Amino acid sequence: MLYLLMDWVNQTFNPPGFGVFSFITVRSALAALTAFFMSVFFGQKVIRLLNRLQLQENIREDIGLDNHMEKAGTPSMGGLLILLAIVTGTVFWARPDNVYIWLILMVTIVLGGVGFVDDYIKIIRKNKEGLLGKFKIIGQVAVGAILGMVLYFHPDFQDYNTLSTIPFVKDANIDYAFLGEALGWAIYIPICIFIITAVSNSVNLTDGLDGLASGTTAIAGLALGILAYVSGRIDYSGFLDILYLPGTGELTIYCAAMVGACFGFLWYNSYPAEVFMGDTGSLALGGGIGAVALMIHKELLLPILCGIFFIEALSVIIQTSYFKYTKNKYGQGRRFFRMAPLHHHFEKLGWAEPKIVVRFWIIAILLAVFTIITLKLR
Repeated sequence: MLYLLMDWVNQTFNPPGFGVFSFITVRSALAALTAFFMSVFFGQKVIRLLNRLQLQENIREDIGLDNHMEKAGTPSMGGLLILLAIVTGTVFWARPDNVYIWLILMVTIVLGGVGFVDDYIKIIRKNKEGLLGKFKIIGQVAVGAILGMVLYFHPDFQDYNTLSTIPFVKDANIDYAFLGEALGWAIYIPICIFIITAVSNSVNLTDGLDGLASGTTAIAGLALGILAYVSGRIDYSGFLDILYLPGTGELTIYCAAMVGACFGFLWYNSYPAEVFMGDTGSLALGGGIGAVALMIHKELLLPILCGIFFIEALSVIIQTSYFKYTKNKYGQGRRFFRMAPLHHHFEKLGWAEPKIVVRFWIIAILLAVFTIITLKLR
């Protein structure tokens, strides 16, 4: 771990300039650069390996989008590259004695593993359905439950384990233990499970166009990094009137590594994509976003910050529900959108794929900025 090495050198020899490695901002920048250059440097090697192993995307012929048939044969499971870059950037530059770091790495790696199994079944075993939904949910629920139990029962978090910042309301926090301390866990842990499951699946649904999921995740990760940084400083959190959460500043390094990894992956994933992240990447990234939001007690901001992911998932729910409703009522199912998730609806309207992606990025940036300024709009 480079942080420990730099700290040892500074403590032992006290060379000029080495004190900068104690600053979270410096280590976050280094984590982002480490993850970015790892993604770019190993990207071509991973792509060649995936091609050699024939780990390539299988496009369903019934998808109804002719331009997507051209993507057949593009290497998939590139999420392994994202995982490697995030974990390396975080482990190199974060403090190893921080419980938040080990928790967030657990969430990222385990959900990446669930996604890997799903990709393996789809690509290697040629089963287009992938991992059965119930097994995928079991994995997400298990991760959410472990995260919730640690955040609730760990002695370091007892003073604020059930509190969360309420957007737009000053001098107020929601307390999930409103039915009493004895039942606080019965409310908080299911909330953790729901958020991990919902956000990871939402990012998975968004991963349907070249660069869409990686770009929007990088934007959300940057905003979360800012929120984690101010939450971990007693001066900034006091000024902004939000919960002071000792130790959460280290999560800034994880978020920076996520941003760097996504931008590095975007080098190869931008239109026309040379590699897809697959469920290996999307489930891990979504779980990471949800977990960081829970750790910094800003999960109520997720519908704003992750607005793109939210509307993509909502479009699928609306489409499915409307189809079932009209089928029961009229005997024939009807569609609310031309196709779901929402990005496919715009493709059906004739929008070019790069235009959809860039416009979604612009919206994601606006939502991220708005998320940050909600800290003062109270």
